[in-house]
Amino acid sequence: MSGLSVPADGLSRLQADYLKEATEVWNASLHAGEAEAPKLSDRRFAAKDWLGTPASAFTAQMYLLNARTMMQLAEQVQGEPKTKARVRFAVQQWIDAVSPSNFLALNPEAQRKALETKGESLSQGLQHLWHDVQQGHVSQTDESVFEVGKNVATTEGSVVFENELFQLIEYKPLTAKVHDKPMLFVPPCINKYYILDLQPTNSLIRYTVEQGHRLFVVSWRNADDSVVAKTWDNYIEDAAIRAINVVQEITGAPTINTLGFCVGGTILATALGVLAARGEQPAASVTLLTTFVDFADTGVLDLFIDEAMVQMREMTLGADSPKGPALLKGQELATTFSFLRPNDLVWNYVVGNYLKGESPPPFDLLYWNGDSTNLPGPMYCWYLRNTYLENNLKVPGKVTVCGEKLDLGKIKAPVYIYGSREDHIVPWQGAYASTGIFSGKKRFVLGASGHIAGVINPPKANKRSHWLNDQLPAKADDWLAKATEVPGSWWTDWSEWLGGHAGKLVAAPKTPGSRAHKVIEPAPGRYVKQKA
Repeated sequence: MSGLSVPADGLSRLQADYLKEATEVWNASLHAGEAEAPKLSDRRFAAKDWLGTPASAFTAQMYLLNARTMMQLAEQVQGEPKTKARVRFAVQQWIDAVSPSNFLALNPEAQRKALETKGESLSQGLQHLWHDVQQGHVSQTDESVFEVGKNVATTEGSVVFENELFQLIEYKPLTAKVHDKPMLFVPPCINKYYILDLQPTNSLIRYTVEQGHRLFVVSWRNADDSVVAKTWDNYIEDAAIRAINVVQEITGAPTINTLGFCVGGTILATALGVLAARGEQPAASVTLLTTFVDFADTGVLDLFIDEAMVQMREMTLGADSPKGPALLKGQELATTFSFLRPNDLVWNYVVGNYLKGESPPPFDLLYWNGDSTNLPGPMYCWYLRNTYLENNLKVPGKVTVCGEKLDLGKIKAPVYIYGSREDHIVPWQGAYASTGIFSGKKRFVLGASGHIAGVINPPKANKRSHWLNDQLPAKADDWLAKATEVPGSWWTDWSEWLGGHAGKLVAAPKTPGSRAHKVIEPAPGRYVKQKA
């Protein structure tokens, strides 16, 4: 952090403003009861207990004042932009961690509950804490309520292919006729595929089948020691490209529609780029959901990645590690993503589970969020260096994958690109940057909400909205400035677009798979049930 400084005049103003506001808070606490206490807008202090005594109100108000002042101080730090951003992030993490709501001795709401339950809430909290210590992560939902294949990931289908990296699921048609060009989904390998098939009412998989598409979905293996040495090339050649080939073999279709979600979209685009270098164009269309292929604007994740960090990962997890390749544990990734939104995904549950002794309610999305996956170290290290650190995928010929010089501009298929407006993992401007890379006809659509809730937004829910603009200027903000907001889900726009690339309707197949690719087991298959 050398070279950082705060301007003297800015520091003086902060000190003066702080003393003035602190005095006002102190005077208000001395005259508590003489006037109605001001409400605290922060939801951590929304319970009436925080205003029930002068001490609690004073504690909350001083914390909020200190938090504002610390962040204002962090904003005034002068230095290199990435270092300044790291300072702001670290200060915000510390502020969130030291909130008085996180401590039993300072939380009047938790104290009242302990008295009302005669200590039972504290006993329950200790039991919850011990349970979470044993399972290795903070419980965000009642995980005992859910079972993969029973009440999540229930769309009917069959596993028709598997190798050491993935299973391929073919879903049972729900229409008498299907489009003759099949559809392949490549979900992210850092999570389980069933985020796309949580419940029948919010399943993008079921919705796609209902629209008359013969759908295949990659279900990634939860990496273990048997695949610890697998590389990015293996995930491209032996997984994404193999899945494309198997779908072609089963259906007999020379071209297929494809969809990639998050890092699954990066894998899909890379695979299609490799095939393009070999003179093959198997994609009739490409859909990329909250996906980076240009990693110039990666948002808060950029704070964690620099040359030293990547080298450390390569030395501990990569193929050249002195101890040999190792797995990146899924829980490490899950914890990192949770601390990008700590008040919502960490401290909220610490307070509820442990201080109040409450059990979190059942929630399918949070169950999926806790079902983490491991990754092979060499694959992960290649990904870190060539995407987040060096941004090599966007530069034609800069990087070699599966023996081919990669040029994503050689992919000729039309591309549908989706971004979520409040996405903190793939900022929508970063998703929009893909419009400058692909050479085929492109459509960009922006949805409301975040990385997951923005994507999983079925039309029947009649929630949120999306933005449309047929023009694709160079800058994302220019696109948004002239975009039209449309109420409801983006799924209907995508379905209409996809229908134009799906070919004619033919009789739906009566059985899954083919002679060469027989049914192995019912969906969702074994791989998705493997725990990290």
